[in-house]
Amino acid sequence: MISRLHGTLLTRDPDFIEVETSGGVVYELEVPLTVLQRLPVPGHPIQLRTLQVVSESSVALYGFIDGLERELFRRLLTASGVGGKLALSMMSTYVAPRLARALVEKDLAALQQISGVGKKKAEKIALELGDRVADLAIVEPTGSGTGGGGEAQAAVQALVALGYAFADADHAVRRAMEDGAAGSSEEVIRKALAYR
Repeated sequence: MISRLHGTLLTRDPDFIEVETSGGVVYELEVPLTVLQRLPVPGHPIQLRTLQVVSESSVALYGFIDGLERELFRRLLTASGVGGKLALSMMSTYVAPRLARALVEKDLAALQQISGVGKKKAEKIALELGDRVADLAIVEPTGSGTGGGGEAQAAVQALVALGYAFADADHAVRRAMEDGAAGSSEEVIRKALAYR
């Protein structure tokens, strides 16, 4: 099994990337969009943690920047009805800790923002995976205090009502909270709107 890959990034497309090792072998990998956004431009050295998935019809190699992402992807694949394509879509919608929190908290609204996941599938996946990914749901300091959680959730819902995609609203609110927005959800919303 291929566990890590170190080489030069040759191509960086939304569908796949190619990495050439020092031995001249070129590997094609699929990566979530949340990983793709953090990769260097082609021509630069790169090291990825990988997971090889073999099915009846294909062999695929998936790439991740850190071990948390790879482990979450591995656990997503243990749920019934979750294959490589859906797991990739889930991790393309949310960064690994946020996705794990959505599963643990059974945040169906967040899970339904993932392409190919409706209400029933979100319920099933959350029920099946919630306990399995609890150790991966890293709680960020801004969401761990008393208060703040309710305001953040209300702010995200308000931004979605204003037309934001859920992932964008969630990111903007977290950024606002990290930058010191506190108190009412209105203040958090105002600060989050400034990041648009």
